[in-house]
Amino acid sequence: MALSYDALWPRAGGWPSFDGAADAVLLGVPTWRTSLSPTGAHATPGAIREALQRYSATLMGPPAVDLNAALRIADAGDIDEPDGDSGIASVIARMQELAPAFVIALGGDNSLTYPVAQGAGADGLITFDAHFDLRDGVSNGSPVRRLIEDAPDGARIDPTRIVQIGIADFANSAAYARRAEAWGIRVITVDEVRRRGIDTVVDEALSIAGAGSRSRIHLDIDVDVCDRAVAPGCPASVPGGLAAWELRALSRAVAVDHRVVSADIAEVDATADADDARTVRLAALCVLELLAGLAARRAV
Repeated sequence: MALSYDALWPRAGGWPSFDGAADAVLLGVPTWRTSLSPTGAHATPGAIREALQRYSATLMGPPAVDLNAALRIADAGDIDEPDGDSGIASVIARMQELAPAFVIALGGDNSLTYPVAQGAGADGLITFDAHFDLRDGVSNGSPVRRLIEDAPDGARIDPTRIVQIGIADFANSAAYARRAEAWGIRVITVDEVRRRGIDTVVDEALSIAGAGSRSRIHLDIDVDVCDRAVAPGCPASVPGGLAAWELRALSRAVAVDHRVVSADIAEVDATADADDARTVRLAALCVLELLAGLAARRAV
């Protein structure tokens, strides 16, 4: 169905192609070939772009702020075939070309986090995820381990500068929990987020991930951290995860910090979403929350 037009109600999305100058850039990274479960996640970048146009780019404030006016936002299109060694190299190179813009990578499964974080030059990592992603091998279940062990010298992330927010009961094994503890990863469960509150958790996460001398933090937003009722298009989402508002608030709060240089949105399978596209629409709102955080830096 065609969307209505109102000159006084401009829509989000539809941003111009990247021309070398931007504050924020969307980049599609439709990884899917190494997923541990069948997925159509490679269809998701296009679906998110379409969903963005269902929203305005205006924050209510007060005063109201139009993100389209406050930021130079561009779209760098999609990486063709981002899986495999050559695909990883393409993602890293494109991320480097887009610097110093804040890049929002649209996945794709969670394997995109490995090259996106490298390309951004990240030395700290924050994840919103129900899972550790510390598996052996190469898959959407291994990007955090790979950033610790498999990345080239100089691109590896010290595990003591990794914070994982939203880790869920009954979604992980004891072996990977022990691996995270042994490596010094800070794990903040869903229950701890709710007990301590978003602001306190975010402050701690930024302090840990941003503790290095360079302090370039990558944010991985795995939407399966959310309750399955709001994220049915995430194959691994479970009942009892974060509420949609919690994921949105976390995304904006982290993006306000100037040390956060990039983000990815992962594990949404647009082909498996509910009829109302609620998962894809939540992913699109996460894009807008990241942009809102970026715009807020100028007021901090």
